[in-house]
Amino acid sequence: MSGNLIIVSAPSGTGKTSILKQVIGQVERLEFSVSHTTRASRSGELEGRDYYFVSHHKFEQMIDDDAFLEWARVHENYYGTAAAPIEEKLRDGFDVILDIDVQGAEIIRQNTQLEYVDIFIAPPNATELEARLRQRGTEDEQSIATRLANSVEEMMQSSKYRYLVVNDRLAEAVTMICSIIYAARAEGRRGLNGQSNRESL
Repeated sequence: MSGNLIIVSAPSGTGKTSILKQVIGQVERLEFSVSHTTRASRSGELEGRDYYFVSHHKFEQMIDDDAFLEWARVHENYYGTAAAPIEEKLRDGFDVILDIDVQGAEIIRQNTQLEYVDIFIAPPNATELEARLRQRGTEDEQSIATRLANSVEEMMQSSKYRYLVVNDRLAEAVTMICSIIYAARAEGRRGLNGQSNRESL
């Protein structure tokens, strides 16, 4: 596998989705891994672009078939990453962003056959995180309380990640993550465009 697996985790409301959309728009040969989930789609989300929306029965069948690279149950729903498409993209020399929670990241760490770069995106502070969750307008009070409580646990896991990026200013966070991806490519003797530089050595 010549591509890099890029793990990105963050508490809900941190701005991860906005950051990653810009990163993917700026970095060549970078793909976003579309996860499977049993949660209902939100307004504006599209099947196959944002998630693959499946039933609990279908998801559990995929678990039994050992089809996932990682999976977890979060906020009463399942989320998981199918292994086959990730492996294919990495073999083709693409870097792949894996947008997963701290549980999924820990599963990846336990797989000694996988090489990865892991990044944790943090909010500036808890007050700002709550404000962002409320601004989304997609959560009720109980859901907001649950996500805030979970964010405390998630932040405690941030020390396990190689990189920490604080999303205080969107443009700066995007620049930081692009820089991490480029640094990983240079470490693997690849250029900005993801192509190998080994032949020139």
